Amino acid sequence: MKTNEEYNKTAMFYKQILLLLKDSGIPFMIGGSFAVFEYTCTTRDTKDMDIYCRAEDYPKILKFFAAKGYETQLTDVRWLAKVFNDEGRFIDIIFDTVNNICRVDNSWFDYAHEAVVFDMSVLLISPEHLIWGKIYVMNRERYDGADVNHLLLRQGESLDWTFLKQLMEPNWHLLLSCFLLFQFVYPADHFRILPRWLFDELMERAREQYDLPPPVEKVCRGPWIDQTQYQVDIKEWDYKSYTIKTV
Repeated sequence: MKTNEEYNKTAMFYKQILLLLKDSGIPFMIGGSFAVFEYTCTTRDTKDMDIYCRAEDYPKILKFFAAKGYETQLTDVRWLAKVFNDEGRFIDIIFDTVNNICRVDNSWFDYAHEAVVFDMSVLLISPEHLIWGKIYVMNRERYDGADVNHLLLRQGESLDWTFLKQLMEPNWHLLLSCFLLFQFVYPADHFRILPRWLFDELMERAREQYDLPPPVEKVCRGPWIDQTQYQVDIKEWDYKSYTIKTV
């Protein structure tokens, strides 16, 4: 458990980071636990703050903070960098997801929501983009299904469902799985939250899968949602995996 002193020091670190980011002029948004709290009012202890930016902007952010004396790290060139202070506190700089599906681009800023965090005006990634990224987190060590359900429950009536559907192409199966899980968790609420037109469309597409010939290639898309648990499929069971190409 963090002490009050540790909480205060961490809050001051985040506030200083946000002040510097705003001074830098580099476009950014907040995601992660901070965005989940703003959209759902659910709280949990968090080890960092997630800062989202376009892929072309993360080098600028790293160089900006390095010039200010912070330690910077390009943690994973596919999607993640970090900025540390001298006490080991850090923020994540996120510009994609590990499966290279949810790459941050200008549209994220078009849909971003204004909020006040640490007494300053900032942008949050949209609930649609937040759900989009969390749908793919189904690891043994971390599963974001509860976050997705809470976001749907608290924001579903105002979501841009057409846009979320667009984001989930061609992996619409995962969106359908969210509908079914939400129906299970909230049997009294799915009627008002989940649009019937989209549920019917997704169910029809699922039924159509049985009318198609089986794929020639044995593909396993499991690594898109869990990067470790499906390695046996690729390494021992002769399934092929593939990733989304980005430009």
